[in-house]
Amino acid sequence: MVWRIWRRWNQKKQGFSGRKISGSTAAIGFLEAWRLPGVAPFAFCLFFSKLVAYTFLYWLPFYISHTDVAGVHLSHKTAGTLSTVFDIGGVFGGVLAGLISDMIEARAVTSMAFLLLSIPALVLYRVYGSVSMLLNNSLMFLSGLLVNGPYALITTAVAADLGTQDLIKGNSRALATVSAIIDGTGSVGAAVGPLLAGYISTRGWNSVFLMLIVSIFLSSLFLIRVVKTEIKGMLNDGKMGFQTMQLLNDGKCSQDYRLYFFYIQS
Repeated sequence: MVWRIWRRWNQKKQGFSGRKISGSTAAIGFLEAWRLPGVAPFAFCLFFSKLVAYTFLYWLPFYISHTDVAGVHLSHKTAGTLSTVFDIGGVFGGVLAGLISDMIEARAVTSMAFLLLSIPALVLYRVYGSVSMLLNNSLMFLSGLLVNGPYALITTAVAADLGTQDLIKGNSRALATVSAIIDGTGSVGAAVGPLLAGYISTRGWNSVFLMLIVSIFLSSLFLIRVVKTEIKGMLNDGKMGFQTMQLLNDGKCSQDYRLYFFYIQS
């Protein structure tokens, strides 16, 4: 009798614990994940970022082989080797974007700065890339750095930040859903970009570069609201820090608070 009572009580306890664990790790819905703050802006930003990055990935060797550099027509083998400079720049761009975003603690501001700077870089590459081999490699490296920086940042740090925000904190399955939405939306752009370039290239390479520049501009537009939020937060933090320093200088804070303030600043 005692054994039966204990067994039933243990089963109820296990059942309650199981419901609690499943509730804390329950996946959020697709539309619910889209409504989370920052998910939609970064997803559409990644759409256009990967559109540009993958257009370069697939079409850059063809473009180089059909464009004279310093008056010399390059072979397909040389063009393919030369196009890797863009990818090398992308590696450094991803690292640089991550370092800057960690320093200023503003992912959207970093991404938007890279995107806006990539527009003149693409213009310069199109206009002056054929002047000399050195200038071609330098501008191609710079373009890869600025184009792939936001792309690498959004698919890694931004997706992790959005998936671990306070609304879904501790829910690993929610993190997977948010990451899949952002990266999946970007993958659609990666498929659309090279396809559009194939049709637009019949009108000339200037039209292709115009399409890439417009895509980058649209990508940055989706981050405007998030950038405003981050800038306001940075200004508020700076204002609070300035007011705190004034109180410390005026001697209006207690000794314990002074010690705590200088401890967190160190």
